[in-house]
Amino acid sequence: MLYSPVPMHIPDNFLSIAVSLICWVITIITLGIAISRTNKSLGERQVPLMGVMAAFIFAAQMINFPVLGGTSGHLLGGVLAAITLGPWAGMLVMTAVIAVQGLLFQDGGLVVMGANILNMGILTCAVGYGLYRSVLGSNRALKLTVIGVAAWLSVMAGALSTALQIWLSGNAEVQIVVPAMLFVHAFIGLGEALITVAAVLFIMRTRPDLIGERSESAQGGKGWILTGVLITLTVVLLSPFASANPDGLNRVATDLGFIQTAKSASGPLAGYTVPFLASVSASKIVAGAIGVIVVLAIVFITGRSLQSKRGLDAPAKTNRTTQPNPKS
Repeated sequence: MLYSPVPMHIPDNFLSIAVSLICWVITIITLGIAISRTNKSLGERQVPLMGVMAAFIFAAQMINFPVLGGTSGHLLGGVLAAITLGPWAGMLVMTAVIAVQGLLFQDGGLVVMGANILNMGILTCAVGYGLYRSVLGSNRALKLTVIGVAAWLSVMAGALSTALQIWLSGNAEVQIVVPAMLFVHAFIGLGEALITVAAVLFIMRTRPDLIGERSESAQGGKGWILTGVLITLTVVLLSPFASANPDGLNRVATDLGFIQTAKSASGPLAGYTVPFLASVSASKIVAGAIGVIVVLAIVFITGRSLQSKRGLDAPAKTNRTTQPNPKS
């Protein structure tokens, strides 16, 4: 089944300007904290791992899987990012993915991008890492169970947040939009849980040192990076077979009658299509490859910049703490 270019994120005009601005403020403040915290803990080899994780999540989000009643869902990936990279670095990775989707592919509106980052990036990482951290030191079965629950809850948290934002924007009644969003995404969350648990189990068996409370300082070797790139490319090649059914938000918007308020996407790569390619499948694959490269570059450059800034700050701190005592 071929991919249908429907928005997977909140499009412009679904939310009011006031709600969009509030979401932007919350998102900017949180990302400011995330940058500061990541800058203090970023390991030398974590940057490539961040890039690979961002590329994989971007590619995985291109594949919609069918769920209940002609609806489809797709991986969010916030829990996976938070567990392997730490919550703050995970938020930065998710932000890069969502920003590229909106800016390059018009997948989600630009005015409401702050809400999309908040719902799919910040909340999912916070929920996922918070629950996972509660079972650190436990056996593998318990960890995987909690990871699955966290992944499911992260989807529900994002769905609830989106529903409340739509209600506050005056596009639907709260008693209608909240149950509708939660019902649909309860099934989508099951797919999120299965994919996340499978990915974490793979990491546990191949690189268990990446999973744990200090995962943000894990040592990712070249072999791991190569494996991640190959998996990402495989996912991109499979993207033309994604479900053509509308995703959960689109289904609810259609059923409740506010889908027509969405602003149509426009741009050279809107809908993950390349204009000069006649084949839909080839167009999807090329567009996905372009997105993977852009996301990988953004995260890598951002990570290196944070490392460089920390390197400049470190000598200053050292000089302040090693000045000789004039009285000695």
